[in-house]
Amino acid sequence: MNTALTPVRIAILGATGRMGRSLAHAIHDSTEFELVGALASRESPALGSDVGEVAGLARRFGTQVTASAAEALARAEVALDFTVAGAVRGNLEAALARRCPIIVGTTGLDAPTQAALEEAAGTIAVLVAQNTSLGINLLAQLVEQAAAALPLEYDIEVLEAHHRYKVDAPSGTALRLGEAAAIGRGAELKSVATPARSGATGPRRQGSIGFAVVRGGDIVGEHTVIYAGPGERLELTHRAHDRMTFAYGALRAAEWLRGRAAGRYTMGDVLGFG
Repeated sequence: MNTALTPVRIAILGATGRMGRSLAHAIHDSTEFELVGALASRESPALGSDVGEVAGLARRFGTQVTASAAEALARAEVALDFTVAGAVRGNLEAALARRCPIIVGTTGLDAPTQAALEEAAGTIAVLVAQNTSLGINLLAQLVEQAAAALPLEYDIEVLEAHHRYKVDAPSGTALRLGEAAAIGRGAELKSVATPARSGATGPRRQGSIGFAVVRGGDIVGEHTVIYAGPGERLELTHRAHDRMTFAYGALRAAEWLRGRAAGRYTMGDVLGFG
């Protein structure tokens, strides 16, 4: 992936989480990236440990887990934020202070955080991705195209399933797919979305985009967009079998983001159709 002579220096913000550990494994398997920073919460028992040990690797990176975002970013060329929604603002401020490009894969961001990211994009390169899988981002393009091509008689439903520990619903990826469908129809998602159903809801409103959610077990991530029309049904599906697919996509995005001019970017830009 990386055609430069030097590895991309990466800081993982959220190094002790599932995604953080997957990123450490992906960097371990590559010569194109160097792990130079690792951030965890102040309450983490992993503070002071080598990030390789935290990830369950035999290799030691020589990089200790810290609770200081400034310390984690000190040598980084790109920061990868997979923390929690409440930590993103502070991490963003540290990235701004370092003029370090940042990829935010954390979901469930509130409006003030979204506004802060937009403002930061005037100073540094900011890429926000509810999902860093290359396949799911291609799926979003297909969802938009299908929604644009099919008439309103085709009801759109977004189904998503994740592991029992996921705290937000619908998932950020499901909402992104819903947004893609709404854009295809020339609408705003908030005006056509039906996020949940319970009880006597009455007949479906034409043009609405529905969401259904499953939480259970260790499901990595499944998303299906259904177009249910008269006499037929089209389904576009993506299934993630391994969390490493998100890690590899995030690293590809980091390679692409290194050295970019300030601005707001998406995974679509990484894939060439942003």
